[in-house]
Amino acid sequence: EEEPVLWAVGLLEVFHCLYESQDSEMPRGSRWSTPCCETWRSPCRKRQVGELPLMPQIWCLRAYEVNRLPGILCFSGEEEDGKPSVLEHQPASAWKSTFWPEDGDIFHDVTQRNQKLIPFLSPQTGPEARPRTVVLHGAAGVGKTTQAKRTLLDWSEFSQSPLHCAFYLSCRELNHMIPCTFAELICRNCPEMQDVALEVLTRAENVLFVVDGFEELKVPAGVLIHDICSDWNQKKPVPVLLSSLLKRKMVAKATLLVTTRREALRELLLLVEQPLLVEVEGFSEADRVLFFLRHLEDTDQALRALDTVKHSPALFHLCAAPAVCQLLCASLKLLMDGGEDPGLACQTTTSLFLRFLCDQFTPAPGGHPQHHLRRPLKALCLLAAQGLWTQVSLFDTEDLEPLEVEEADLRPFLDKHVLQRDRDHEDCFSFIHLSMQQFLAAAFYILRFPGDSEWQGSTLDIRGVRELFSTEARARNPQLAQAGRFLWGLLNGARARELEATFGCQVSLEAGEELLKLGLLEVFHCLYESQDPELVSKATAALKDASLHLTTSQDLLSCSFCLQHCQDLQRLSLRVAKGVLPEEEVALELDALDGSHQNLHLLPWSELCSVFSSNKSLVFLDISHSFLSSQFVSTLCDQLASANCCLQKVVLKNISPDGVYRNLCLAFGGHKTLTHLVLEGSELDDVLSSLRQVLSHWRCKLQCLRYLSLLGPCSAPEPEWADLFLTLQFNHSLTCLDLSDSELLDEGAKLLCAGLRHPTCPVQRLSQPCGTTQRTIPASHCCPLHPHGVTSRSLLLAASRLWCCSITSEGCGHLSTVLRQGSSLTQLDLGLNHVGVPGLKALCEALKAPWCRLQHLWLWGCSLTPFSCQDLSSALSCNRSLVTLDLGQNSLGFHGVKLLCDALRLQNCPLQTLRLKIDESDADVQNLLREIKESNPWLAVDSSRPHPQRHRPSAHDFLF
Repeated sequence: EEEPVLWAVGLLEVFHCLYESQDSEMPRGSRWSTPCCETWRSPCRKRQVGELPLMPQIWCLRAYEVNRLPGILCFSGEEEDGKPSVLEHQPASAWKSTFWPEDGDIFHDVTQRNQKLIPFLSPQTGPEARPRTVVLHGAAGVGKTTQAKRTLLDWSEFSQSPLHCAFYLSCRELNHMIPCTFAELICRNCPEMQDVALEVLTRAENVLFVVDGFEELKVPAGVLIHDICSDWNQKKPVPVLLSSLLKRKMVAKATLLVTTRREALRELLLLVEQPLLVEVEGFSEADRVLFFLRHLEDTDQALRALDTVKHSPALFHLCAAPAVCQLLCASLKLLMDGGEDPGLACQTTTSLFLRFLCDQFTPAPGGHPQHHLRRPLKALCLLAAQGLWTQVSLFDTEDLEPLEVEEADLRPFLDKHVLQRDRDHEDCFSFIHLSMQQFLAAAFYILRFPGDSEWQGSTLDIRGVRELFSTEARARNPQLAQAGRFLWGLLNGARARELEATFGCQVSLEAGEELLKLGLLEVFHCLYESQDPELVSKATAALKDASLHLTTSQDLLSCSFCLQHCQDLQRLSLRVAKGVLPEEEVALELDALDGSHQNLHLLPWSELCSVFSSNKSLVFLDISHSFLSSQFVSTLCDQLASANCCLQKVVLKNISPDGVYRNLCLAFGGHKTLTHLVLEGSELDDVLSSLRQVLSHWRCKLQCLRYLSLLGPCSAPEPEWADLFLTLQFNHSLTCLDLSDSELLDEGAKLLCAGLRHPTCPVQRLSQPCGTTQRTIPASHCCPLHPHGVTSRSLLLAASRLWCCSITSEGCGHLSTVLRQGSSLTQLDLGLNHVGVPGLKALCEALKAPWCRLQHLWLWGCSLTPFSCQDLSSALSCNRSLVTLDLGQNSLGFHGVKLLCDALRLQNCPLQTLRLKIDESDADVQNLLREIKESNPWLAVDSSRPHPQRHRPSAHDFLF
């Protein structure tokens, strides 16, 4: 009641009185806030620099302005009793929120934790070691702005200079400013202080600029980088002034604190020099537990709700934002109080936001849809979609006019906290969280209202569904991705009916047609949001081949859900990054603490692996570059060994940890459909015994086996090789064997030859094992090709890969003998062997023989010269079986190529593919090749230029 009397004594005396009260609520009361603010600004226009507010005034400004900071705060460094004036205790009420006032202590603790990461607020960090630029980055709603405002206030406590000042610049607000000078920019809330502010900047030793919400600054591409200004009095667009400040063309010695979301971090880093990056993570897991326990008063209920949320990785991650935690607790409490299962609301982020929205407007039992909410909902969705595409999250009345929306239309959603007033500008408002805006923007695409004659976005900046899923659009605007997932979540039939029942509108499902134009993993994320098996089956009906790289727990969850409904899928390639599944020690710890933590990963992994046995169409599986622990390998093996598994070809490559291959091999013992198996890894020495069991099983149908060590030659003990090769005598199915990079040496080669010579051995194609030491396997032991050891069995070999096996002209002589004796060998790879002229002459003699059946011959990099081409030309003129000839990486020159062309012009030459080392600058050679193509149009001539990622462009994988 004494308010007029109090204010009559003058502002400085008022501040002294208020400081004595130590009641921080008093200067912020509804009756006191406006006089306090206006009265403070007026005297400041007359006050000299030496008369700036002392300690009591700072305390009052802190209490009043914590959520309504003005553009400029100046602090005096005058001392009391020889010590700087420092506020010892923050008012507890400074961290309270109007939306959840009882959680001020949690927010204070979170910001206090982050403050320790900001060096210029630490007394232990010397001035020379303090970075001049600090960037606070993080997801939407995790508390970057709150952290920045607290930093602004704490600046006075840690600055050691006699005079220091701080400026707060909100990029949301800057978007609405017209071109101005730098002085007008920093004093936009106190224009009468421009002269004082500039004087302060010239005299202050420590200046702090807080640039809040960099991602919300709307500028054309490249403007921030190229248009720079250093004149404080020159009028420029606000973004230009801001970029000039960040690039230190304005106030070069200032300390900068910038906040931004992750998606704008890269652009920001182009402007600032040597910044310290501090990630603001929001609520930690412990904070979330405390929040749940406080808002769900029953402890059992709170822990049950928390456990339910953890089963949705995307939702639990989103709970780092306090606003999401709040609406999640509100929705779950309502559900559990009514005896309903909270799991339905926590399946996906879509189910949560839909539940929250509908809970706020639930019709009375037996009541009808609330048709009066149609217009407000339409206006809300239109506003959300417009903001999504223009990347605006703070709206004022000017934003409503083009949409033909009035503030009164939005009143129901302001009252229910779907929208909230901006703390700094009461005439502005925003959605409670960015995710809520994305959710309602997605709803815009499917909701239809009575009287709609055309799509509402055609006259606005709102693009269609196709653009929403466009890769280019998402690169420019990362917010579109989550909106797209929400859209698919709303296409679930039950959710569509819930929207219709609550708001009396209609839902159109036409938007789903653009889904499969996305990348497959993003498609699966969107379909997972729908939680509609029928929709998944329909959307993936044409999917035959899938390649998935899982990098997060959410990837695993989405893929496990969708793959179960891809009934026509035939080929699946899978990569599981490190950290997606808990490693061995972590898995054991989680299992010991609480089995439910382990189930968070084991259940979706089990569901994914079940596809290998339940999907009868799936015939090819490739699991490569994956990190699995023993428990997850066990689950995989159970499904691979299932009698229902119909896989025919399996590739297991570079799977960690070591030792998993043995169990994986045992899973294929007696497999009724498996015909091709590829094993590539770093530790395969312990796999041979498992392979022996697979090959010796009476039901084994394996036809092709590839066994390759990725860390160099595999040097298993000779007894293990002996057991494996002995098995070849009893196996009746294996026709292709690739033991590349297996270091058998002479004794191992003899054991292999003994197995291959046996009359019952079925192997027809062999990729030759070889060593890397001086004791390279002699060609006479290879594929039993020694002329004195040739048996009827050895003549049945259909293919031999002898690439880089140190085979010389002597070995070629042995090969020639075998080929001329009627061997069934049809494929021969001699790449990177020093064949030379004598060796090639011997091979050409074999090609001329009428009994030679060779169809494919690879001589890539075999040191052939133009002098070898006469023999080749003669052989090609006589041969009637050779269809592929690889002469790549051999310098044949014009005369060598001309000799070959003489034979290729013949009509009876069967050759279809010829690889040559071609000099594209040699016009004569090019003319020869053109002539050949004209006279022999069915012949394909290929250049032998090596592929940048392969040693040779030859028949590396001809076995498979």
